[in-house]
Amino acid sequence: MSSHPLIQTLEQQFAQLAHALESIADQPAAKARFDRALFSAHGTRLRDYLAETRANLEQLARAVEGKHMAQTRFLAERIVAQIAALRREEATQALRRAEPVTPARDSGDLYQKLAQHQDYERRLKDMIADRESRLSQCTTLAQQQNLQREIVAQEGRLARCRQALGKIEKQIERYERGF
Repeated sequence: MSSHPLIQTLEQQFAQLAHALESIADQPAAKARFDRALFSAHGTRLRDYLAETRANLEQLARAVEGKHMAQTRFLAERIVAQIAALRREEATQALRRAEPVTPARDSGDLYQKLAQHQDYERRLKDMIADRESRLSQCTTLAQQQNLQREIVAQEGRLARCRQALGKIEKQIERYERGF
């Protein structure tokens, strides 16, 4: 333990928090628990976030020792925010246990949803191609502008559909890995 008062205080708070979370540190959650700006860990277990905070404390001790003031300030603020987030997570555990557990989607539902979105994607591509071919045959500016607006709208829908496909594929991947 460092002799610097800031580090001592943070390490003490962290040790108390880690002890309080020990019993639930390995319980997986349905998704990553914290914002990516706060933690670089993206795991579903609190132990991942505790380990990152511990590593930041060690890095803070080195920054203080090396008299790197900007890094010290940044790390201290980050650690305080991480400890606060972990405390909030600890405080909500009773509420999480009281929530009804939603059954995990089975792979059939996910694959059905994937097929449905792939069909949407195919149909949207066909609609865009149809509008583009009609655009080349338009004779008036008003018709061209109308079809261009429709193409832009369809391309927006296609982009959202592809985003949804990506999310479904990630859900399937997580399901297949047992999360």
